[in-house]
Amino acid sequence: MAEDETERLLEKLDIGQKVRLLTGASNWRTYEEPAVGLRALTMSDGPAGVRGEAWDERRTSLVLPSPTALAASWDEELVRELGGLLAAEARRKGVQVLLAPTLNLHRSPLGGRHFECFSEDPLLTARTGVAFVTGVQEGGVAATAKHFVANDAETDRLHVDVGVAERTLRELYLAPFEAAVDAGVWAVMSAYNKVNGVTMSASPLLRWPLKGDRAWEEDPARRGDRAPRESGPLHGGWGFDGLVVSDWGAVRSLLGTARSGQDLAMPGPESPWAAGLLDAVTAGLVDEARIDDKVRRLLRLARRVGALGEPPPDRRPPTPPTGRRTLLRRAVAAGTVLLRNEGDVLPLDAARLGRVAVIGPHAAAVRIQGGGSAEVFPSSVVTPLEGIEAALGEAAGSPGGPAGVTYTSGLPPHTRPRPLDPAWTRDPRDGEPGVLVRLLDAEGAELHAEHRLSGRIVEPARVAGAVTVEIRALFRPTESGSWTLGVGGWGLISLSVDGRTLLSGEFPLDSDDPTRVHVSPPYRCVEAELTEGVESEVVARRRLAPGTGIATLLAAAPPPGDAPTALAAAVAAARAADVAVVVVGTTEESESEGRDRESLALPDGQDALVRAVARANPRTVVLVNSGGPVALPWHLDVPALLLAWFPGQEAGHGLADVLFGRAEPGGRLPTTWALAQEDVPVLDTRPRDGRLPYEEGVHIGHRAWLRAGARPAYWFGHGLGYTSWTYEGLEAPATVAGGPDAGVEVRVRLRNSGPRRGREVVQVYVARTDTAVDRPVRALAGYAAVEAGPGEEAVATVRLAARALSHWSTERRRWETEPGEFTLLAGSSAGELPLRTALTVTATGPLTGGPWMESALR
Repeated sequence: MAEDETERLLEKLDIGQKVRLLTGASNWRTYEEPAVGLRALTMSDGPAGVRGEAWDERRTSLVLPSPTALAASWDEELVRELGGLLAAEARRKGVQVLLAPTLNLHRSPLGGRHFECFSEDPLLTARTGVAFVTGVQEGGVAATAKHFVANDAETDRLHVDVGVAERTLRELYLAPFEAAVDAGVWAVMSAYNKVNGVTMSASPLLRWPLKGDRAWEEDPARRGDRAPRESGPLHGGWGFDGLVVSDWGAVRSLLGTARSGQDLAMPGPESPWAAGLLDAVTAGLVDEARIDDKVRRLLRLARRVGALGEPPPDRRPPTPPTGRRTLLRRAVAAGTVLLRNEGDVLPLDAARLGRVAVIGPHAAAVRIQGGGSAEVFPSSVVTPLEGIEAALGEAAGSPGGPAGVTYTSGLPPHTRPRPLDPAWTRDPRDGEPGVLVRLLDAEGAELHAEHRLSGRIVEPARVAGAVTVEIRALFRPTESGSWTLGVGGWGLISLSVDGRTLLSGEFPLDSDDPTRVHVSPPYRCVEAELTEGVESEVVARRRLAPGTGIATLLAAAPPPGDAPTALAAAVAAARAADVAVVVVGTTEESESEGRDRESLALPDGQDALVRAVARANPRTVVLVNSGGPVALPWHLDVPALLLAWFPGQEAGHGLADVLFGRAEPGGRLPTTWALAQEDVPVLDTRPRDGRLPYEEGVHIGHRAWLRAGARPAYWFGHGLGYTSWTYEGLEAPATVAGGPDAGVEVRVRLRNSGPRRGREVVQVYVARTDTAVDRPVRALAGYAAVEAGPGEEAVATVRLAARALSHWSTERRRWETEPGEFTLLAGSSAGELPLRTALTVTATGPLTGGPWMESALR
């Protein structure tokens, strides 16, 4: 009935109305169409929080742990619950389409956007992604599986041509998207990059033949490329019935994209489709059947999210703020990975501690999220220092008060400017903490003024006639000396201090990457001698010019400190303490969207800080605050090592829960961690002559390490709890028939051999030595979590889908199962698998149906 109604509405629209709907009306909205009762759809980033339409620090959002941290939980029910929380946030902000989850893989640890992706493994990514999609869409909001496909690095991401073999594409990079479609995802985002020579917004991977499409049927040359006539996997093989939205600005041509399965070009109102699609249809270059199908999918999405016809009543009860914070706090602990715990240093007994040294800049200024388009603005952040102080204060019977905590940075202040914030500045007009932002006309007259809380103004108000953005603040230095002041933006820029012009120049645009242009433009810096406590008026101006974006930033950095003095203070604090907690991590410059990492090393002398503290105190605990792997050359020098990822706004409370044993560290590694960068088997993210070949085939992550015969610092799947487990038995059928019914149920018996109740993630891998197929040494085939008390036995039932025993045949272009003997291995990580058994597949055949995977949510 709903589809019949969609067809009836489609018949009401003329071709002009249809084409208009296929480009965004603005940066974040689609067009409305009153003739059919269609309201505008509002879209928003992102994976760890819902920003809404405006990039405005005054409009705050809940901030979840980063997607990598969610995958580290190996807990689909938790991820589903967090997806529901994001849906509630989206509804609160008037958003119908959430631009998440990101289903690209951790192919290389140098990938700059790993924090936004789940894992190196297609199965873990698929199951986590399905849980995320399910939670969001149960809340009445569309999830968007992105970036389809092979957008696994940031270098030259708009133009790079990723060369990837068909089997590799099917078994690794398409697999999480297939699982999302199988779970009913309502939207997919096409990526910027090319795959095998064709940009993704025009890719044959999106394409499907439509009955009545004359341009497709009659003239192959007019299809825009040499794609075969058969359907691509998304619409054809998988039967996706949702909307394909472009990444922002990814529709850069007319005919190839219009004839493909690309449905909506974002943002708007300008796009190649807005400029030429109507004329192309009129001229017969694009068949109207294509346009009808795109609009049909848009209407279907609108109906699903309640933007078509009468809006449905929202009967969902709101989650109280305390409940939201409790869930976020639980998620921090669930994703925290305990890599090492020699001598059972953890958990700490707060009642037995006289003094705790908390060391490292990230302890007081934790990175709760990655940088780039997915960034949101929290209403509050609990730092690790604050979380530890609160936990010790509660233990001492004085809630909220610090008990025996010494904090020192251990490093001099960072020399890169950070946006002005209320701690340093006042609005010169009203005296309130923050800055004054003005929009000026060509004569310098004020057209608009507003009070803002940050010197980072990504989206100034849009006012007719405005040609200049000005940020003005009374800046109060916290120390005397030579401060670095910076202005971010493009074009004509100036900066003055107390009326003295220190910077004036034209800075031409040097990139077409939207993050660099619109979100994080580079700083133009000068030095200024300032006096502690003496206010100076700082004024930054930036001329608005077409094609250069509108983001304007005013930032400052204090005088360089003395590194030996800072390190000596950290060592002294560590020596005087019962335990030292060192928090280290990446910075916005070393790990962010828009660029890949150049090094896995921690920046700014943090390795030397860890070594010095560990020498000073044998009870040193290190927390790593990063979105992806970093090198850990000192990992054997410290007794306890935790990965905190980017843990979201409740970082401090969740990490303190783990440190003091209120919660187990629930995480297991979603990606392999190397000891040193030179050890990594698959590392390269830089295209050569515009092309990035995936020469390693299906061997990435732990598969690549196994193929190379190398041992990483910590295997995929590794993670300790506060108890221990003994694996006792593995049960599986001896034989199974090949084909679509070749799924296997495996039972793993294990016992909690430690002192407290705990949770274990039981992992099953599949291997095959006698084979005609280029297989991984072993690959993750399934997993399940169990809980048990001290001495108790638990049984993990792990269901392996038929796909776990199959491969993609490029010759016959289908999934097949090779007959013969497979080995099933069970244990706690890709490198710790004490149990094994043989499984014989007795017949072969194509896999024609059934789920791609077995999920705990099914």
